[in-house]
Amino acid sequence: MSARFTKGGAESVYAAAEVWKERALLADDSLFTPDTPIWTPELLGQIHTRFLDRPDTSGEGFLGKLEKQLAGSPSGVYQLMGEVLYVHFLPLDNRVDTKKSRVETVLGWSPDPVAIPPEFTDVFQAQFINIGAAQGYRPYLVGTLIETIEQWKGLEPGDREQLIESPWDFRDFLFSREFRSWLLKDNQNTGGAQRHLLLHILFPDTFERILDNDKDRICNAKAFAPFCEGQEADVDRKVWQIRQTIEGKLGRDFDFYDEDIIPYWKPPKGEKPVEVFSADSKGTKPSGESLQALAAKLYLPDDKFLKEIVSLLKEKRQVIFQGPPGTGKTYVAQKLARHLAGSGDDAAGRVRLVQFHPSYAYEDFVQGFRPTLKNGQAGFELRDGPLLQIAEEARNHQESDYYLIIDEINRGNLATVFGELYFLLEYRDAEISLQYSNEGEKFTLPKNLFIIGTMNTADRSIERVDLALRRRFYFVEFLPEEEPVKGVLRRYLEKNPTNAGWVVEVVNKANELLKDAYASDSAIGPSYFMQEGLTPDKVALIWKHSVLPYIVERLFDARDRLADFELDNLRKAVSGGSEDGDVSDTDEAGNGGE
Repeated sequence: MSARFTKGGAESVYAAAEVWKERALLADDSLFTPDTPIWTPELLGQIHTRFLDRPDTSGEGFLGKLEKQLAGSPSGVYQLMGEVLYVHFLPLDNRVDTKKSRVETVLGWSPDPVAIPPEFTDVFQAQFINIGAAQGYRPYLVGTLIETIEQWKGLEPGDREQLIESPWDFRDFLFSREFRSWLLKDNQNTGGAQRHLLLHILFPDTFERILDNDKDRICNAKAFAPFCEGQEADVDRKVWQIRQTIEGKLGRDFDFYDEDIIPYWKPPKGEKPVEVFSADSKGTKPSGESLQALAAKLYLPDDKFLKEIVSLLKEKRQVIFQGPPGTGKTYVAQKLARHLAGSGDDAAGRVRLVQFHPSYAYEDFVQGFRPTLKNGQAGFELRDGPLLQIAEEARNHQESDYYLIIDEINRGNLATVFGELYFLLEYRDAEISLQYSNEGEKFTLPKNLFIIGTMNTADRSIERVDLALRRRFYFVEFLPEEEPVKGVLRRYLEKNPTNAGWVVEVVNKANELLKDAYASDSAIGPSYFMQEGLTPDKVALIWKHSVLPYIVERLFDARDRLADFELDNLRKAVSGGSEDGDVSDTDEAGNGGE
């Protein structure tokens, strides 16, 4: 039983870290070119002078600034910095090509560049630690690693061997260091995530693949408080004690991010943590209650409909909501996706919406060259579209789920817009080259990216939706004449009383007439009338300027029936011929009859 992670290519990370420990920490050898002194106090000192003591505060990117800082260095400095970046990237969730290319870029600056040995390239596939916003502080992360190793090299060889054999002694050494470089002396804790990364890759049986913020949450969780009660130890020792207790109760290994453990300390936003740990309940999530609450907010009778959608998403990772206008497809998609994105300040950013239209192209959605103006010169630059942008974020944050909502998905030329991504929708583990990829560059669609499309079935462009797309999506019907959509308007007006409650029966009657001669996709959805302060006059305006034009289009070959859909005629029909059309059944239910 240990904190060792067993997924996401973790073993390759641990193996590489072990080689680095033997060659670089306990000796001065190179990771990439054995028997070459690279991790030496001298070369570390040169990097200290050039990088740590000469911070670049310009707005240029990390690599651009680093190249200037290291300019004119001997080849050993470039190789050492390349190996430093390799160790930094070892466990991170960044894209494979991003990690590899950045290390190769730095190595390529050297007058005598070296290559990453093939046996060390597989590690770039590993994706099992996410550092979130801390990635924006990469100079401090890398600087923390450099100065930590520099101070490590200042110890006596015997002391280094003793510390590397004791995880807790090493931990105490690591967090007792005070940095002295210009980059870090006023930012002692900015690169703290790097220390936690280093702890885990060197001692994966003892220290978690978790950063300090989440470690604090675990220690402060009410369900876990009794497991380290009375301890005044540091956060890592508390988490260790919590692990020992949980493993003892479960009788098995676990990960703090497991679905049956995370509800105790980091539940989705809007949910309360489970406060009492039980090995029998296995951390049953309170999400059922929350999903029920969401269903109530959406005026659904229960959470059965939402649970079915969640189940479909988990199985295929992409669904399409289809139905006539006004059935709440886009609204439900946004609310459900926001709910499933979970907790955290960045949860809202994990849900994106794009809308397809006839002129929308692959270059807009995936990647393409876009016009640009730099220094007064017109040109083109390759830009990622919304799909690649959210896929990159999802890949870098594997512990979180991301949701891309494609509104009006059928209005685009889908075969053109999706291109080769049709393949990845079905095979998430596969890699392919995109149209604008560099040679050898591969792209995968991360498994924690979910796609929800909406499709207006009254739109004739639905005919362009090919079978290939239909096979890759599950389809969820939003039918106004069937539950749960049918009762949405009634439930809304019950909670928002109005003197226009009769509109429920009017809409139902209109849908009956439409269904007699037309398919279900002709029905009128409830969203037209789910408005605050609904009055009879407002209903009349909506009917005249929104609903009736829609019906006219649907009855383009049966214009003689239009009179049946005049609002006054429908009110009379549902009220048994009454001149004023007061529909008592709905009004007596509490919707405020006239």
